[in-house]
Formats: sequence, C-alpha cells, structure tokens
Amino acid sequence: MVTKRPESSTTKQAFGLKLVLNAVGDGRRNVHYKNKDLIYRQGDAADAVYYIEKGGVQISVVSGQGKHGIIGVLGAGAFFGEGCLSGQSLNLSSVSANKPTTVIIISKVAMQRMLHDQPEFSEIFMSFLLSHNSQIVSDLVELLFNSSEKRLARVLLLLASFDKHGMISVVVPKVSQDDLASRVGTTRTRINFFMNKFRTLGLIEYDNDTMKVHPELMNVIVHD
Repeated sequence: MVTKRPESSTTKQAFGLKLVLNAVGDGRRNVHYKNKDLIYRQGDAADAVYYIEKGGVQISVVSGQGKHGIIGVLGAGAFFGEGCLSGQSLNLSSVSANKPTTVIIISKVAMQRMLHDQPEFSEIFMSFLLSHNSQIVSDLVELLFNSSEKRLARVLLLLASFDKHGMISVVVPKVSQDDLASRVGTTRTRINFFMNKFRTLGLIEYDNDTMKVHPELMNVIVHD
C-alpha cells in the first residue's frame, strides 16, 4: 500500500494562488523581463500590483541629491507595487529584474476586486505583507547591530535564496560591488575587501557574469 504524502501548506498556498491569479482575466498580464530590465521607475504612476512568478527583482531609490541605493531584493512568490492599494499615486522606488524574470501584473482595480471577493487570495496576500514587514524589521536590526562583514554575508545568502534551496551551493547572477555596498550600507572598498576574503576562504566563487555562494558562508553570520 502506498501512502499519499500530504501536501505542504506552501504547496497548497502556491496552488490556490495560481488558481486565483488565473481567474483574474482581463485585469492581468504576464510579462517576461531579461536581467537588468527596468520594470518600473521611481515616480511612475502606481496603478498595479506585481507578482513574481519566477526569477527575481531588486528595488532601488534615488534621493533628491541623486544618491542611488538598493533597498531590497525579492524572489519568486513575492508581490511588489502594493503601495497603490493604500492611495499611493506614484511609485516611491524603481524595480528591475536581477535575472530572467516573469511577472504577473494585476491592475489596481482587479486587485481590489480579488481582495474583496476571494478570501483565500486575501489571506495569502496578507501573509506576504506580514512576512515582508518582518523582513524590513530584521534588516533594520541587522544594520544597527551587526558588522558590515556579517551584513554582506547575509545579503549574499539572501541573493542565493538559501531559505528555499537549503544547504547546497547556489549560482546567481553577479551583483556589482557598488550595488552590494548600497545594500549593505558600507563603502565599496570594504565590500571588495570582504568579497576577496570570502573567496580566499572558499565561501564564494565568481567570474564576470555569475557568483556561486556556498552554504559555509552561513558560518560568518553564526560565529563571532
């Protein structure tokens, strides 16, 4: 007798989400982006919510003085652009693909209708918002209390999605040291020093296009 393995909550959630997204109809469209393609720019009209079906994006802002900074990286299964639902008329950040990416774009009107009419979808979306808020708090704590070396290690592990892939080496598109410095909150010189250190220790490997992150990099965060 073969016992059927029960579906995990994650599998059920993904299945339910796909059913609801497929039911949107005219209020949605699928768009494919190449690495580094701009999805929307800071200051563009905020009139849709975006769901990452596969791939990933980076979120950046430019200050009034022209200073550029990366404030987040999101992977498959994440939403962005949700500010339009709270009355935000313009996007407060720019979003671009950091690898080949497929995004489902849901119009503001269609999203509001789904949240009202589809309790299952509303629950999934709320779960994402709560998780995303916790991540923001975690990032702030990281910035306040951890060294730039540990913050860099954490950013690299997040880029490699170790929370999803488990303890295996993961190859990701290479990120510039300027972008890493912006994300970590330190100088490019410090990033260069730690990247060379990590490579010498065999924790990462990289060439002109890709970077391989090894699970042993986790030890930088765990150990003092």
